[in-house]
Amino acid sequence: MIHKIKSLYDDGNGLGKKAIARQLGISVNTVRKYLAMDEVAISAYLSNRSRQKQLDDYREYIIHLLETFPQLSAVKVQRKLKEKYPELEVSSRSIRRYVNTLRETVACQSKRYYQPVLDMVPGEQCQVDPGELRGVLINGVETTIYFVVFVLSFSRLMHVSVSDKPIDTERFIQMHDAAFRYFGGVTAECVYDQTKLVVIEEVYRELTVNARFNEYATQAGFRIHACEGYDPESKGKVEAGVKYVKNNALYGEVFANWAALESYLADWLNNTANQRVHATTGKVPHVYYDQHERAQMKPYLSPAMVQADEALMTRKVDKTGLISYQSNKYSVPMAYQQATVGIRVEGEYLIILDLEKDNEIARHPLTTGHGKVIKNNHHYRDPAQRIEQLEHTLRELVGQAQADALAALLKQSEPKIYKDQLAGVIQEIKKHQPVTAELLDKLCQRPRLSATQVRDILDAYQAHPERLSLAEETPVQAPEGQLDAYRALSTQEVSHVSH
Repeated sequence: MIHKIKSLYDDGNGLGKKAIARQLGISVNTVRKYLAMDEVAISAYLSNRSRQKQLDDYREYIIHLLETFPQLSAVKVQRKLKEKYPELEVSSRSIRRYVNTLRETVACQSKRYYQPVLDMVPGEQCQVDPGELRGVLINGVETTIYFVVFVLSFSRLMHVSVSDKPIDTERFIQMHDAAFRYFGGVTAECVYDQTKLVVIEEVYRELTVNARFNEYATQAGFRIHACEGYDPESKGKVEAGVKYVKNNALYGEVFANWAALESYLADWLNNTANQRVHATTGKVPHVYYDQHERAQMKPYLSPAMVQADEALMTRKVDKTGLISYQSNKYSVPMAYQQATVGIRVEGEYLIILDLEKDNEIARHPLTTGHGKVIKNNHHYRDPAQRIEQLEHTLRELVGQAQADALAALLKQSEPKIYKDQLAGVIQEIKKHQPVTAELLDKLCQRPRLSATQVRDILDAYQAHPERLSLAEETPVQAPEGQLDAYRALSTQEVSHVSH
């Protein structure tokens, strides 16, 4: 182009600058710039690669966009670049020129062929591949394990789902749902080989996609990208991941039951696979994902079409009262520590069951991500033991007879919050010590009693103890808030006393 400009101008003896610009289809300013430069300056300018580095850093991603969507305009390319890299400052004109150059020099016409790049683009691609391993000992029986490995191309964060029977479309969808929950988001595309779970048929690279799975992908918000047949290099990351699961996770292991296998895999993912320094990236996948990829993932909510796996599963409760499910831990009541419980997914909740009584013992909202601990603090307290301690404390304070009478009255009045009411009454009696036996008898004779009523009555008595025996007489000097408390002492009224 520069040589054409120079020759057409011919040191001022040829065409004018505007005529050259029209003939070559470039701007007049470009013509002026190169005509003003001698050959040495032009050579130095062309050899300076730094002027191209700004978009060269994003070259592979732009090529990927053009290969996936050959008719994508430069304006749309710019918008996608800005979405992915908000810090990028580049003009529309530069984008347009760069895209036009790529269209001329790179073959971007084959929409369905997969190009194995995108390592440098966070949140863009997840590679998915099923596998199986025969002869795994579970409860002394050689069993075939069917599994699916998910690997994020950028960070190499991995997730594995397992099945004890061949994987069908619904189970495949459930495994994707579990993986995206584990990642805490979904990538722009997922890459597969030509498994029947995704591709029903290929004729001249025209693909017939599994309609049910395609519906899920559309609702979940990711593109399906199928490799050419017999082309494992197209998804080498996940191919290596399948071998890693077989050789590092499963081979040579023996499991007491299926729940032990799932618990082991969850621990292996969190503490081995995603915590090792990856041989290719030199990064720890979990750390690298949190630092650079998590924010680039698209939000994920389970589509309504995802069928919950309603089959009852079992889990062994550890010594801290936790069970594992999809790489997170959930608490159960302390009485079930180190026991085996049943679990079932219902909508957005994980239901935990007593296997013998077949009743629900805990319910937790399902959470995304991995390595989280979801606890119900009540699971770590024994209410019966706590109540017994409180009743014993009350007996030491006021004696056996009056303590039992007060406790019975509180349990009758506020059965659902009896433990808290006991604690409140003990606190108030300690606060107002000494409390006379006569006053305690008055409290025990009431038809109903609450901790706040005890507080108000004790406050009123502490202010004017001589008024205890009054029946209808109104204490003129008493604050209005204490009048009800005095009347309560004498008339045994049922309504709540406000201080």
